[in-house]
Amino acid sequence: MLELHLRLTEFRNLQYLHNIVKFLNRDKPRAAFIERFASVLTESGFPRMPARVFAALLATDSGRVTAAELAAMLHVSPAAISGAVSYLVQVNLCSREAEPGSRREHYRVHSETWYEAMAHKDQVLDRCERSLREGIEVVGRATPAGARIAETLAFFEFIQTELPAMLERWRARKAELGVVNSKRTTLSARSNRSHAA
Repeated sequence: MLELHLRLTEFRNLQYLHNIVKFLNRDKPRAAFIERFASVLTESGFPRMPARVFAALLATDSGRVTAAELAAMLHVSPAAISGAVSYLVQVNLCSREAEPGSRREHYRVHSETWYEAMAHKDQVLDRCERSLREGIEVVGRATPAGARIAETLAFFEFIQTELPAMLERWRARKAELGVVNSKRTTLSARSNRSHAA
C-alpha cells in the first residue's frame, strides 16, 4: 500500500511539473510571433521598440495592457515602453487610457487600428503637400529638383484623393467578412477637393 501511495505521489509530482512546464511554455509561440512581426515591421522602416510594443499589443487578447505588463512581456525597461508608446500614439497606432482612481495608464490597440491610422494620414498628407508646394517655389518648377518635387506632390495629391474611397471599400469588405466595427473615424471629404499645383 505504501508503494502505491509513493507511486501516486510521484505521479502527482510529475503531473505538477508537467503543468508548470506547460504554463511556462504557453506564451512561447506568442512571444515568437511578436518578435517575428516586429522584425517585419522593422524591416519596413518601423523603429524597433515601437514595432515590438505594437506587435505585443496586437497579440494580447484584451489589446489593453500597462507599461509594467509590456515591460515584463518584452523583457525591457518601463522607460523603453514609454518611448515606444509615445511614438505609437503619435502615429495613431495605439492610445493611452488612464485608470480611474489610479496613476497607472493602460495602452490600447483598437480593433480598427489600421483604419484609424490611415484615416489620420490625410492631416499628414496636407502638411506634406504644403511643404512640397513651398519646395517647388524655392527650387523652381523648371529645374530637375522642381520636377522631382512636383512628381512627389502629384503622388501625394493622388493618395489624398483616393484615400477616402479606399477606406470606404475597406468598410464594405469588413462588412462582407462579418468583422464588427467597434470604433470608426470619419475622414473629411477630401476626394472632391481640387489641388492647386
